[in-house]
Amino acid sequence: QVQLVESGGGLVQPGGSLQLSCVSNTTIFSLWTMGWYRQVPGKQREVVASIDENDRINYADFVKGRFTISRENAKKTIYLQMNNLKPEDTAVYYCGGRFSQIQKWGQGTQVTVSS
Repeated sequence: QVQLVESGGGLVQPGGSLQLSCVSNTTIFSLWTMGWYRQVPGKQREVVASIDENDRINYADFVKGRFTISRENAKKTIYLQMNNLKPEDTAVYYCGGRFSQIQKWGQGTQVTVSS
């Protein structure tokens, strides 16, 4: 059973930075398309950034220039470096992975941006 485990969330002041990590237990991690998503109560989950098996990256417009997604296949881990955080970035952040017909989600990690 493939599992994704996020870490790194927390409380940060506006303008601050956080780095999220997501580690997987799959042996074919390098073949997975991975992404970060976020959700606030009452709204649909939205994609923040994604990175595929060829390291092609896409960002949502609202994080371009502030967030950076990366992957380290040897550690079966993806990261989301979040800089210049804004109060509207407050959400539960989820790691998601896709391979063939398989879609997996992590349990989520809370990010709160507040003074």
